[in-house]
Amino acid sequence: MNIKNILKISFGAAALVATQVSCVQDDNWDAPEITCTNKWDAPTKTMAEVVAMANVLPASTYSDGNPKQLPADDPNVAGDEIIFDAYVVSSDAGGNFYKTISIQDKPENPTVGLSIGINKSMNYVDFPVGAHIRIKANGMVIGKSFNTMQLGVKDPNYPLGRIPESIIGRYISGVCSGNGLEIVDIVPTVVTINQLTSSTTGDKYLNTLVKVKNVQFSDSQIGLALMATDISGAFIDTDRTITDGTGSTAIRTDGFFKATSYRIPNKSGEITFVSSKYNANYQGIIRGTSDINLTNELPAKLLVEGFDNSSYTTNGWTVVNKTGTQTWGFTTFGNPAPSAYINGGTSGANEDWLISKELSLEGYTNSSLAFDTWRNFTATGSSLTVYVTDNYTGDPSTTTWTSIPATIATSNVFVNSGVQSLNAFAGKKIRIAFKYVNAAGSAYAYELDNVIVRATK
Repeated sequence: MNIKNILKISFGAAALVATQVSCVQDDNWDAPEITCTNKWDAPTKTMAEVVAMANVLPASTYSDGNPKQLPADDPNVAGDEIIFDAYVVSSDAGGNFYKTISIQDKPENPTVGLSIGINKSMNYVDFPVGAHIRIKANGMVIGKSFNTMQLGVKDPNYPLGRIPESIIGRYISGVCSGNGLEIVDIVPTVVTINQLTSSTTGDKYLNTLVKVKNVQFSDSQIGLALMATDISGAFIDTDRTITDGTGSTAIRTDGFFKATSYRIPNKSGEITFVSSKYNANYQGIIRGTSDINLTNELPAKLLVEGFDNSSYTTNGWTVVNKTGTQTWGFTTFGNPAPSAYINGGTSGANEDWLISKELSLEGYTNSSLAFDTWRNFTATGSSLTVYVTDNYTGDPSTTTWTSIPATIATSNVFVNSGVQSLNAFAGKKIRIAFKYVNAAGSAYAYELDNVIVRATK
């Protein structure tokens, strides 16, 4: 095998390997010589080929990832080195990526990513984002940890051990560019959340840098701190939900994340993160709050109702029972729990209304309604419908209502209504109403959640 001199740079900053100072009459100083030599000449495999060597079985927990040890390097056998190139995409400068680095095979449009366990903190100093590194994987262990492909070393206590700090250089070295470590710009792959969380496409983005556009945090988390705290005020592992209209996922901050006063804004924009997975749950791991770039003002929320306190009066709802003994109540289920609930039962016919407080659309040119519903049981002569009015009389029977053609659930799975325009009522004061009816002896049960009215000027 042909191995050159050991790399004479520290990742991120070239070390001076030869300096000579001499006093001369004209005060000219010789510039110090800076040299950079690659430890290994060239890759022998691609990262994708190394990952394919793992031959692991799908795993749901850390212990059953079935890791595989890669063949050792035999000094008597030429050409058996397992060497591949990679680019660093993670940074633990903000506290996430504790004792790990995430790498991908190309700076742009990567085909595969890996996580490497390293028993050392402040890895961003030696492995800055964009660093071009070369890995000699002979004797290392590769497999799945929490369903994410990871590279490590043998450890008596863990299936996939971290590389001890004292021998990192045995496995990882920088790639030279001129006289120093090559550092390139990493171009995040632009994806939708649906692509990231789909069972057919999600895994190919794991451990790579991605960007989601037109994204925002969930309505229920607007104004919350990015990181939650325990009763003592210490930061704890926190998941915050983001959505882009195609789906939702979690942005994860570790309890070691650098203290931040960042609060979730009522804005949309772009978020960059390393795609990850914990068991079956896809998630995004940011490197710092600078990865969150939300600059677009979102529509005003005239009504945000998740029925989280199991109260109708708190947010100004009116419950009207016109017929029957059943009425609108609450359930410990929901999206998330709790939610508004109505079930006519089998004792008789029912007509029940749930009517919102007055909402002013004055000064707004565009407004919309959205909500989630769920339905259970088999029935005929039973339905849930939604209406809007600008002249509520106090009695739904004498009020003129306009029907809203929203999507209503037909099974015991929550569905969204779709964005329903309220522009016909621009400049007016309105109320939204949900009307439930059932015939005697036959009734559906409905859950209602996440009622939101948005408006823009």
